Amino acid sequence: MRTVRPYHHLRRPDRVSLRWKIAALAAATACLVAVAVGVLVHVWTASDIRSRAGMRAFNGVYSAMDAYRHTGTPAGGARLDPADLPAVLREPADDERHTAYDGRIDNNVGPSVWAAQRVAGPGSPVLAVQVNMGSELYNLRRLDMSMAVASLVSLAAAVPLAAWGAGLLGRRLRRVSETAGRISAGDLDARTGPTKGGDEVAEIAATVDLMADSLGRRLRTERRFTADVAHELRTPVGGLLAATDLLPAGETEDLVRGRVRDLRALVEDLLEISRLDAGAEHPVRAHVPLAAVVREAVARTGFDASVTVTGARGAADAETVETDPRRLERIVGNLVVNAHRHGAAPVEVTVEGRSVVVRDHGAGFPPDLLREGPRRFHTGAAERGSGHGLGLTIALGQARVLGAELRLDNAPDGGAVAALHLPAS
Repeated sequence: MRTVRPYHHLRRPDRVSLRWKIAALAAATACLVAVAVGVLVHVWTASDIRSRAGMRAFNGVYSAMDAYRHTGTPAGGARLDPADLPAVLREPADDERHTAYDGRIDNNVGPSVWAAQRVAGPGSPVLAVQVNMGSELYNLRRLDMSMAVASLVSLAAAVPLAAWGAGLLGRRLRRVSETAGRISAGDLDARTGPTKGGDEVAEIAATVDLMADSLGRRLRTERRFTADVAHELRTPVGGLLAATDLLPAGETEDLVRGRVRDLRALVEDLLEISRLDAGAEHPVRAHVPLAAVVREAVARTGFDASVTVTGARGAADAETVETDPRRLERIVGNLVVNAHRHGAAPVEVTVEGRSVVVRDHGAGFPPDLLREGPRRFHTGAAERGSGHGLGLTIALGQARVLGAELRLDNAPDGGAVAALHLPAS
C-alpha cells in the first residue's frame, strides 16, 4: 500500500558504502602497483642475472682458450667436448665463441649459461665453459618472496587507512545527504553548515544550503501571498454572501447563492492551508469515541456513506482515542467528500481499532497522486472529476498536526482507498 506521510520520505536504494568502495579501490590499486613493480623487478633482475652469467661464460672461454693454446690443457673450469654441452653449441664449424642458455637442472646444478669455441677450426674439439645461475636465481626467488611479503604488509596498512579516510569523507557526504533529505521532506530550516576542508564536499554543502535559503524564501513568499489573498477575499466574499439575501427568491438567487458559498469555502480552504503551511495549527486533544466522531463527520458531509465498526463485539467495542475531534472530523469529512466527488458510490467507511478507512468504487487514485502525494489545485486525472484539489491536501496537513498517518492506495478490484491511522495515546 502506498503511504502518504506528513513528510515525503526518500527511499534509499540498497548500496555499498562509499567507504568500502574507496577501501576496495585502494586495495585493488595497491595490488596492481605491487604486481606491476614485482613483475618489472623480477624481469629486470632475471635479465641482468642472465646477461652477467653470459658475460662471465664468454670471458671464461676467452681465458681458457688462451691458456689451452699455451699449455694444451683446459683451465679455469673449462672442458673439452663435455657430454652435457647443448647441441646448439656443437653445430657451428667456425672458431668463433658462442653462448647458449641451458635451463636443465641436473645434480643440483640449476639453469646455466654455456660459452663454447672450437680450439682449431672445423672438426676440432669444442672448449666449453658452464656458468651456473642457481645461486643467483635462488636469490631472485627470495627477492620475489620479500616483495610479496612487503606488498601484503603495505596492503594491510593501506586498506585500513583508506577506509578511515573514506569514512571521514563519507560522513561529510552523509551529512549533506541528510540535509538535502530533510529539505525535500519539508524542513526548510535544515542546513549543513560549515564543513571542514575547502574541497568539493564543502562546495556541495554550501550549494545545498544556498539552495535551501532560496527555496525557503520563495515558499515563504508564496505562502504569504496565498494567506494575504485569502484574507483579502474573505471580507468581500462575506459581503457578497450577505448581498445574496437581498435577491428575490428564484432560480437566479439559488444559483448565485450556491456559487458564492463555493467561493467562500475555497477561501476558507486557502486560509486553512496557509495556517497549516505556517505551522500555526495545534491540536486540542480530548478522549472521544472514534466511531461516534466518524459517524458525526460523515453525517455533516450530507453524502450517503455506510459506516461499519469492526471488532470483537462490533460497535460496542469501539475504540476511545485521545485526539482533536474537530480535526479528525475535518479529515474524515474531506475523505468522504473526495470519494463522492471524484469516485463513485457506494462509499464505505470502516472503523477498526485506531484506523479509519474510506473507500469508493470509482476509477481509483491516479498514479502520479500515489507516487507524489496530494497537490493543491491538481486532481490528477480527468476520470477523477473536477475540483481544486485542496481536500486531500488539507486532510494530509491535519493528519500531520495530529501525528497520524494517511495512506492512499487503490483496491485490487477497483476504487480508491484512504486509510487514516491514529497514533497510540
